[in-house]
Amino acid sequence: MRVPLSWLREHVDVPVDATPDDVLAALVSVGFEEEDVHRFELSGPIVVGEVVSFVEEPQSNGKTIRWCQVDVGAEHGGVRGIVCGARNFFEGDRVVVTLPGSVLPGPFPIAARKTYGHVSDGMIASAKELGLGEEHSGILRLSTLGVDAPVGTDAIALLGLDDIAVEINVTPDRGYALSIRGVAREYAHATGAAFRDPGLRAQAETDPGGGFSVTIADEAPIRGRVGATEFVTRVVRDVDPSRPTPPWMTTRLVLAGVRPLGILIDITNYVMLELGNPIHGYDLDALTGGITVRRAVAGETLQTLDGQVRTLHPEDLLITDESGPIGLAGVMGGGTTEMSDATRNVLVEAATFEPVTIARTARRHKLPSEASRRFERGVDPAIALVAAQRVVDLMVALAGGTADPVGSAIRPAALRTAIALPAEFVSGVIGVDYAPERIAEVLALIGCEVEATASGWNVAPPTWRPDLTDKWTLAEEVARIDGYDRIPSVLPVPPSGNGFTAAQQGRRRVANALAAAGFVETPAFPFTTAALNDLHGSASGQPLPGIRLANPIDGHMPFLRRSLVPGLLQTAHRNLSRGFTDLALFETGPVFAPEPEVRYGTDAVPPLAVRPPASVLAELDASIPPQPRHVAILLAGNVVARQPGQAPVAAGLIDALSAVQTIEVAAGVEIDVAQGERAALHPGRTGVLSVNGTEVGYVGELLPAVADAADLPVRVVVAELDLDLVLSLAGERVVAASLSGYPAATQDVSLVVGADIPAGLVREALVEGAGELLESLRLVDDYRGSGVAEGQKSLTFALRFRAPDRTLTAAEATEAKLAGVAVAAERFGAAIRD
Repeated sequence: MRVPLSWLREHVDVPVDATPDDVLAALVSVGFEEEDVHRFELSGPIVVGEVVSFVEEPQSNGKTIRWCQVDVGAEHGGVRGIVCGARNFFEGDRVVVTLPGSVLPGPFPIAARKTYGHVSDGMIASAKELGLGEEHSGILRLSTLGVDAPVGTDAIALLGLDDIAVEINVTPDRGYALSIRGVAREYAHATGAAFRDPGLRAQAETDPGGGFSVTIADEAPIRGRVGATEFVTRVVRDVDPSRPTPPWMTTRLVLAGVRPLGILIDITNYVMLELGNPIHGYDLDALTGGITVRRAVAGETLQTLDGQVRTLHPEDLLITDESGPIGLAGVMGGGTTEMSDATRNVLVEAATFEPVTIARTARRHKLPSEASRRFERGVDPAIALVAAQRVVDLMVALAGGTADPVGSAIRPAALRTAIALPAEFVSGVIGVDYAPERIAEVLALIGCEVEATASGWNVAPPTWRPDLTDKWTLAEEVARIDGYDRIPSVLPVPPSGNGFTAAQQGRRRVANALAAAGFVETPAFPFTTAALNDLHGSASGQPLPGIRLANPIDGHMPFLRRSLVPGLLQTAHRNLSRGFTDLALFETGPVFAPEPEVRYGTDAVPPLAVRPPASVLAELDASIPPQPRHVAILLAGNVVARQPGQAPVAAGLIDALSAVQTIEVAAGVEIDVAQGERAALHPGRTGVLSVNGTEVGYVGELLPAVADAADLPVRVVVAELDLDLVLSLAGERVVAASLSGYPAATQDVSLVVGADIPAGLVREALVEGAGELLESLRLVDDYRGSGVAEGQKSLTFALRFRAPDRTLTAAEATEAKLAGVAVAAERFGAAIRD
């Protein structure tokens, strides 16, 4: 909200010497955010001049210029010669002259310069050149503004171009501050300055009369709230739309960020900015019959003031007459009844529309406006009569109109509902010991009606504060007005015994371990396509049920992910395109795994601002699909970069398995790897991960075709685990084994088995048969070649044995090893290689 200081001073006593920074500091102290300071970027000397004479001189380029003699006053050099290209002025006209040394917005410095055979000693300015609007067809003649000032008068002060506006950010809950009235009131709260409410007028002064038909026929209110609660109309006849907007109004509108559009529209915009109630003016002679406020019928259309023909939605609230729709209520008027240069009689509308209705219409039609911005946040329902009267007064005074007794008013039945505020509540919530008298004083100061009760107060908020709905918001107002600086800075003491759950601790351990291992965490959006869900979400690649969003951010990716891998592929592609070729990425996050033939989501949307009952909450919870948390890693490029004496080492399956081991240790489980198959992974380079026989994930190398489709290098390895499942299989506590102080006994064994038998199964057999003395077992070689029969392979394992209570003999170690070999021989026909 931009607030011209001259306008602010009309309604609150701002010190004459107050700077824009002083005003902003006061407003910041009551909860607003400072945005900017706006001023007309010009400097003098800019003065009133009188055209003494001129000579028209045709030029060789076809243009005719005027060589003018302009009197700018003795103190500014008397009569000066000025070249001017405009032809809309006459001898004797008073004009605005920018003398050498002045600067116009742009910046555009003015200097004496030779042009068209003359030295032009200044410039006669147009309204656009002064920053007073878009009119640039001719120079600014002061007589057209109704301004008569002596020659040599400072035009900057005369036209109000020395005014300054401060800009503040108004949060959505404080719509009342989108007006000079609201900001002036807040400045008074901050400084104690006297406030003069422009909304206070005698009822007799604002009587709208009667005789104009208005009907509110909202047969389909949203959430049971009628779209229009107040509707006031007034009639002004015999206006002259050609009259100029006075400079004081033009400068205030420009500083407030509103483009001047002619006296009639400027008046409606001026009153909206002053009082906060959007105003719409209709050409009364273009109306057919009275006005009806209703919802749109499917298929109806309306041409709005911007020239667009819009197809209407049944939720749209319309202003209609007997001819059909003539405006989108609270958003934008229609083209058929707009005020124009031919308008002579005006119907003024000041209304209060329901915020949700207006917000939905503005977003649906992508049509934000100053009016919708205010209606969305809530407009004072008691100000409409005053706003309509203010428009009438200005149209009579400035546009030459005549107030007509014809009008109408539909008013809300009740405006205030009292809130019970317990005496100790505010101090208990804010943490400041407020005196009861101070609480009542602050609430009365902001406009509340405060009635003392045995337990505290009954507080009726003012009509312009729809955000004050309960005792919590009242407490916040007391803190805001009394001063946030009074609230002590005290760190809360956490209750004992609370902390991260076991699952939260496990997730953090896994994430920290991967980060410590050199992986970079890259959270991605949880959106993907059905094809990627099917490819990466299941081993077979068959179609899976998915959750499709009703309003996706990206229409090409409307599904919630079933796997983290598609997001990692996108992140990898983005990094590769920017020159980062060696990647080690991971992500932890939820995936969405709906069950087949189960319908998720709900058609019933609970109303806002009301806590749904337990049954509705339970129904909403049941409509949410399972969302287990996964962890996934991706490796591409090199894990060891090329350097002197070291060739680059490309990332491969062994590095992905190492990452799985990192997760294994952090989670406190033992993850087994067995050969498997997945639609997106390379045959023979895919592993199934399991814990105690329960499958928890997979690891493998992407198929070249899959990597190519993602614009990635040929070799990309990935792994993905159900982290929630892994942590649940870890049990409550991981107990570290005690360390033996006795030496280990090491032995090797080479077993010949069928080439189709996985080494992991042979390893399991050796571990099972070797018993408790076996401390570790590693596969160190997989040989196929000379000395080994066709269709077989030789697997060499390194075994380490240790006893907790003695030093093992070689015989004991050999006995344990052979026991393991016996189990492998029984299961797979394994034989010790000679």
